[in-house]
Amino acid sequence: MENTTKLKADTAAIEHKRLALEIRGHDTRYYQDDDPLVSDADYDQLRRELIALEKRFPFLITPDSPTQSVGSAPAKGFGKVRHKVPMLSLDNAFNSEELQEFENRVRRFLGLSADEEVAFFAEPKIDGLSASLRYEDGNFVQGATRGDGQEGEDITENLKGVVDLPLRLKGSGEKIPSVFEVRGEVYMSGADFQTLNEAQLAANAKTFANPRNAAAGSLRQLDTSITASRNLRLFAYAWGDTSEIPGKSQSEVLEQFATWGFSVNPLSHVCANMAEAIDSYRKIEELRASLDYDIDGVVFKVNRLDWQARLGFVSRSPRWAIAHKFPAEKASTVIQDIEIQVGRTGALTPVARLRPVTVGGVVVSNATLHNEEEIERKDIRVDDTVIVQRAGDVIPQVVEVNLDKRQENSIAFNFPTICPVCGSHAVREINATTGKADVIRRCTGGLICRAQAVERLKHFVSRNALDIDGLGAKQIEAFYADEIIKSPADIFTLENRDNAPGNLKRLKNREGFGDKAIKNLFAAINERRQIDLDRFIYALGIRHIGQGNARLLARSYLTFAALRSALDTTREDAGERYVELLNIDGIGEAVADAVREFFNEKKNQGILDELLEEVEILEFEVPTNDSPIAGKTVVFTGSLELMTRAEMKARAEGLGAKVSGSISAKTDYLVAGEKAGSKLKKAADLGVQILSEQEWIDLMGAS
Repeated sequence: MENTTKLKADTAAIEHKRLALEIRGHDTRYYQDDDPLVSDADYDQLRRELIALEKRFPFLITPDSPTQSVGSAPAKGFGKVRHKVPMLSLDNAFNSEELQEFENRVRRFLGLSADEEVAFFAEPKIDGLSASLRYEDGNFVQGATRGDGQEGEDITENLKGVVDLPLRLKGSGEKIPSVFEVRGEVYMSGADFQTLNEAQLAANAKTFANPRNAAAGSLRQLDTSITASRNLRLFAYAWGDTSEIPGKSQSEVLEQFATWGFSVNPLSHVCANMAEAIDSYRKIEELRASLDYDIDGVVFKVNRLDWQARLGFVSRSPRWAIAHKFPAEKASTVIQDIEIQVGRTGALTPVARLRPVTVGGVVVSNATLHNEEEIERKDIRVDDTVIVQRAGDVIPQVVEVNLDKRQENSIAFNFPTICPVCGSHAVREINATTGKADVIRRCTGGLICRAQAVERLKHFVSRNALDIDGLGAKQIEAFYADEIIKSPADIFTLENRDNAPGNLKRLKNREGFGDKAIKNLFAAINERRQIDLDRFIYALGIRHIGQGNARLLARSYLTFAALRSALDTTREDAGERYVELLNIDGIGEAVADAVREFFNEKKNQGILDELLEEVEILEFEVPTNDSPIAGKTVVFTGSLELMTRAEMKARAEGLGAKVSGSISAKTDYLVAGEKAGSKLKKAADLGVQILSEQEWIDLMGAS
């Protein structure tokens, strides 16, 4: 190549295009075909020439240039990315009967006749790390991890090092949507995993337990050149935010993915019905051992996109997809001890400490024993030889005891009735409805129990709650033990207290806390002084309130002040407010009682008051559309014929409406089907607007 200092801009552009095309061709031969045409030295020379050219003519640097996929400066950390379309998880099936029930649910929801075929798109479930890739006008502009489904980490620069991720979509511009988020699984092949671990051993560095851990660790390297050296790959399988969907079915969109330059798993295909889907599962399972990448099941999706749209989502997963997991792998080992852990709700959970054993490619040394009834039922004892499996290839559990190997002096495990942490009584509560004892034994120590206090704090800062970087379980335990953080509010006053004159417990005096680490921790805490309402409700650790119920309460009350006021038992209308809480579709008595009890406990009120001095809880955002029903409360009654009740409810909630189970003065609409009863009369008496099914559907369609 002629000297770059003698090139003119137009000639440089031509030379840049030639070099880029040549390098991309070699990348394909090396990374995808495993058939390189040039030596490493010759390849490196081409890259050096391209780098020199771009240094001389910076305007030639484009997002899809080969120089932008490796060698970026080390990142200072990972920022947060809010997913415009949540990255949800999948429900699981573990046998053919559960798959058949999935199809039945789809049919019931859509109101399909028995003779109408439902086609499913089958694809191997890759055991890797999920990522979302945003393209604008065909250029890759941002990449993020799944995170908690609502918010992930910005790993844009790292993703540029994934070998088969196109930095620019192939094809003519008019056929490429202006905005398109491709979602896929980043993974490491078995051969690359073996090569990496051999290199780690040679360098006396830590090896990885399995390819998934290796891929995840490689993708989160602060030095992107390390990521680029790990030969990470990606299978594209879904999409998020988009200005246009290029197809009418799952299979059509994935065909377009391949046209754009993405790798789509070659085993993916359409099944005409559930019988074919079940057969496909068996065939892919047989191929599992021969693949050069890990899979842990097969995902089935309703192929028609119009049906996917109608089916919609539940709190954390789509109704139109399910993952059929492979049977858990098993291994034999010995229980060396049984320990009791105390959780944030006081639950005493037995954990088996195992002689380390490899199960499904992962070394397992602990397994859950669930509760004392499970221990009694399986007669599990210390020193027993047991069969262990990873449920869903994730959570280790004891399947059974090998009684033939039980020692003669073995004695049954005696489950404690005293909390091992605070010494309070541990009891099994009696269910007032059934009269039966709860299977979980709980510590009665409450706020005096150190374990419960620590676990509540861990939950408060966990990934799906406040998600404060640098403040994990170990830090919480240490800070609590040293009385640096005793309550949630202490987290947000930590910086001021740390800088206070005469403070003898400054963080800089602790091992592992240099100036940079302390600065980063305080910055991470301050980033969470504004928090989404549903995250905050979940972070409080109220019994029975998971992410789904937290989001349901946030959607129903919109602000924390409104929620807290509604649950105040000192109000004159407390009884009416409690009924309104119960009438939220999806909220039962156990949840309602737990929430009201939490907010009326004086110690909790004090903790909340202190916390609200430090944080701002954001109002819940209703769907950003022009729907006339957004924020409105609707009640359905009678026999609905134009849509199933489940679909009617899902469509309404998707447009921002609140679905209630009973009529009140705050109800905006009553949708009355055939044989509407007392709710129709009450709505008329209260002046609530009454709509027919068709009128309601027309109103929803006006958005």
